[in-house]
Amino acid sequence: MLKFLSWNIQQGGGSRARGILRFIAKQAPHIVVLSEFRNNDTGIFLRHKLLEQKYLFQFTSLPVSDTNSVLIASQLPCSSRLFTGMDHAHSVVAVDFEAFHLYGVYLPHKKKHQLFPLLNKEIKTHTPALIMGDFNTGKNFIDQKGDSFWYTKELAQLEQSGMQDAFRYVHGEVEAYSWFSHQGNGYRYDHIYAATELLPVIKNCDYIHKAREEKLSDHSPMFLEFSG
Repeated sequence: MLKFLSWNIQQGGGSRARGILRFIAKQAPHIVVLSEFRNNDTGIFLRHKLLEQKYLFQFTSLPVSDTNSVLIASQLPCSSRLFTGMDHAHSVVAVDFEAFHLYGVYLPHKKKHQLFPLLNKEIKTHTPALIMGDFNTGKNFIDQKGDSFWYTKELAQLEQSGMQDAFRYVHGEVEAYSWFSHQGNGYRYDHIYAATELLPVIKNCDYIHKAREEKLSDHSPMFLEFSG
């Protein structure tokens, strides 16, 4: 079995860092994708402690910075690719494994960007692919009750390009949200998209709401399991 954990840790983790690390250790994923990661003092602490948990391969989309970015930490050998020359390039990091290509994302909220076209281009040349993280969007009237998501069309284009929503593949159209506003409105911002070729090995994909309810972050982490 191969297990992934994808989690928006909320503004770099801050004073919650030790709790976040305990949660990761308890879940025991082989590969971790952290969004809203900040490569500052707290981020360096998180990376050091993840090394102690045998995540020997670590890649972040930004050098030392207080800017929200992405960290991929893996117990399995891999190599990374960064993207430059466009706005919000730090919002994506790619990691190449022997059997698949993984993209960790922290996509901007209600801002114009060219990251979906980048991802569509990437998955055509680097396949099979996985994309996971905080997309800050979803499908209107499905992943929220209203219609305020900006990039519903782009998610549909990803699916037309051969990527499938792993959570929906497992659970269908069940109501599920990964973040809630102060007014109590739910939004499914966090997603895992898998290439069609990878669907037969998906054993499970779900949210772990307890971590959000215990205020380790304002987002519920996701996990994905491959059989093997």
